[in-house]
Amino acid sequence: MGLISPTDSMFLLAESREHPMHVGGLQLFEPPEGAGPDFIRDIYSAMLTFEDVQPTFRKHPGEVLGGIANLSWSFDHDIDLEYHLRRSALPSPGRVRELLELTSRLHGSLLDRHRPLWEAHLVEGLNDGRFAVYTKVHHALLDGVSAMKLMRRSLSIDPQDTELRAPWNMGPRRRRTSTSRSSRLGGLVKAAGSVAGLGPSVFTLARAALLEQQLTLPFGAPKTMFNVPIGGARRCAAQSWPIKRVVAVKDAAGVTVNDVILAMCAGALRAYLLEQKALPDRPLVAMVPVSLRSEDDAASGGNQVGAILCSLATDLDDPAQRLDTISASMRGNKEVFSQLPRLQQLGLSAFNMAPLAMALVPGLAQAAQPPFNIVISNVPGAREPLYWRGARLDGNYPMSIALDGQALNITLSNNADNLDFGLVGCRRSVPHLQRLLGHLEDSLTGLEEAVGV
Repeated sequence: MGLISPTDSMFLLAESREHPMHVGGLQLFEPPEGAGPDFIRDIYSAMLTFEDVQPTFRKHPGEVLGGIANLSWSFDHDIDLEYHLRRSALPSPGRVRELLELTSRLHGSLLDRHRPLWEAHLVEGLNDGRFAVYTKVHHALLDGVSAMKLMRRSLSIDPQDTELRAPWNMGPRRRRTSTSRSSRLGGLVKAAGSVAGLGPSVFTLARAALLEQQLTLPFGAPKTMFNVPIGGARRCAAQSWPIKRVVAVKDAAGVTVNDVILAMCAGALRAYLLEQKALPDRPLVAMVPVSLRSEDDAASGGNQVGAILCSLATDLDDPAQRLDTISASMRGNKEVFSQLPRLQQLGLSAFNMAPLAMALVPGLAQAAQPPFNIVISNVPGAREPLYWRGARLDGNYPMSIALDGQALNITLSNNADNLDFGLVGCRRSVPHLQRLLGHLEDSLTGLEEAVGV
């Protein structure tokens, strides 16, 4: 038995049928040349022999004092790998559409609390010859960034490397700091508590929050169809775009890559809301996780991630004006952060992320107007092609968590020469989620035309 930390316990206590609290990922692989019809079956059989399961993948909530749950971990010594690792085939015609339907069902179902809190699904039957892997891990075990790093460690940059690696079989890397693992949200909440004890610096934090609010006009986010209570069913969508297209817009407009990504999302959200006859007069506001690392500590470990607000300028019809407004909003809010000490940067981030914590408490998500409408997160990925037993990773789509008041989530990651977008929405509250993919393409095309590339 091991005690569950308060942060991890929060994710367990907040979970319900309407709010699965796991993070997931969908990977698409191109089999190596010469791979036979039994390639996936052989991988599945080989992975079942990896019975040396690391402690993180052995634990689930236990009970103490005859029935009190969510206070301690119980560790299973005999893992039923055939339960956790599953092999599936898509129905005909085996399109990506069928794959995303399967992913949506899997992403909306709860993990079994009586077993270690993870699943991995090998999926074959795609009509183009590729295969997929969908994994999900409870947020109480790993956060999304940690799960992505562990997945990358199981892959190789060498296409000739035929060694098979399983994430649950890989031990943790030696940490460069003594800080124990916690989620970003947990770290930010702790930082906020530290800031509260700094006396006069609280006024600095309040001033920074007010200044950022002024920069993120018009002083708050409008209520939208995304900011409602959600149901338990999910819909997932995924697509890749060449990074070079985004970089070309960035160079022509003199902005950052992240500015272009936000503008691409903003244009898609505007078109989607117009289609639903639900576009508010005021611009949507996004919460954007950003790196707080300086050049001096670029190689240091630990969580150094902040969260700032950005106006998405969805009230503007012109793509170039929208991009300029988004870039100015991001520049201004980064300026606020740069003037604060590191601890206060984290504290202000916790202030901005507080609604996500409140959404985990029943009844509080709708207590006030949301300070932001959507989370748009860009997770660092691999810059070089990756392989798994010679199979090339074609797509790596993060699938995050929808919450009450945050019915839609957009997360993306770079994968070699592509940007891989993963969209997760409440099936009831965000109808026709897949249409957002077409709107993303149209939005990027509109940006290219607006800046002349």
